[in-house]
Amino acid sequence: MHPRCRNPAPWREDTMVTVFSTTKGVSGLALALAHARGWIDHDVPVARYWPEFAQAGKEAVTVRQLLAHQAGLAAVDRPLSITDLADLDIVASALAEQRPAWTPGTRHGYHAISLGWYEGELLRRVDPQRRSLGRFFAEAIAAPLGLEFHIGLPGTVDPERIATIHGFKPAELLLHMGTMPRAFVLGFLNPRSVTARSFANPKVLNQTGNYNRADVRRLELPAANGTGEARAIARAYGEAATGGAGLGLTPGTLRALTRPAEPPSQGLLDVVLRVPTVFSLGYVKPFPSLRFGAAGDQAFGTPGAGGSFGFADPETGVGFAYAMNRSGFHLWDDPRELALREALFSAVLGERSQRPG
Repeated sequence: MHPRCRNPAPWREDTMVTVFSTTKGVSGLALALAHARGWIDHDVPVARYWPEFAQAGKEAVTVRQLLAHQAGLAAVDRPLSITDLADLDIVASALAEQRPAWTPGTRHGYHAISLGWYEGELLRRVDPQRRSLGRFFAEAIAAPLGLEFHIGLPGTVDPERIATIHGFKPAELLLHMGTMPRAFVLGFLNPRSVTARSFANPKVLNQTGNYNRADVRRLELPAANGTGEARAIARAYGEAATGGAGLGLTPGTLRALTRPAEPPSQGLLDVVLRVPTVFSLGYVKPFPSLRFGAAGDQAFGTPGAGGSFGFADPETGVGFAYAMNRSGFHLWDDPRELALREALFSAVLGERSQRPG
């Protein structure tokens, strides 16, 4: 038994758990549906939909650049409290005044928390009902598909169903320099770096164990605190992997999600994670140090802190999700998740190879 897991409750068929950045992929489906409905164009400025966004040199930032972590908006400088985060107008004001940390489109850096806020405000601006991302997901995706997954946990959910996250404190990363990139760990522990600032406004959000707090679970953090059943994530991705009709996606939107990413002009080194990464339309795409899906590069998904991961692989029609409540120390390819993923795709690809014709 792990020393932090005393008297654990058994994991049940309907157990729910917070999946950290694996939430980004679920939220990305909401933005994909907005695209399918004709509400957003990936290649126009964000400011066309959200005029206040044009402040501080952001007037030319496109939706595509924003969703690809290229806008330089990984950190939010205005101090925010938990109470502030519950007021989407306050959050939107802080986001609109933010100045990019680099020239948009030239570099990219993981927008660990802020991506979800920017996505959420963009969606509020284009949705005729001005719904928050969490509400839009609940009404337009989760309800029609019968998914038990929430971005902003409602009070109606039985807390006994929710697994406790056994997280870690930032200083513990020093003990895992062999699995976490050294430059990322040092950046995370330097409060002045863009790496640390991307995870720590408010500071409570930079410790995984704090996501057990009821006030944090209630917030809509579309990049970080989605809570639900792992099979709900897999089901949503499975719909996307098999044409997207059940999600209301169009062939044009699916082509946009599966096409190769458009990298920043100065290369793939991630300013925040300090390693090469590839992003497109709110998702991670396969790259040399993170291969997922079949042999091609059509897959799209997002890993989460501690080891969770979810993705769609249109080449095989597979929707995959893994979630845990004991946090590991890998940016991706947690050994527990990787073993399951490799076993699944070995079986799927083996079956395909045995089909006649």
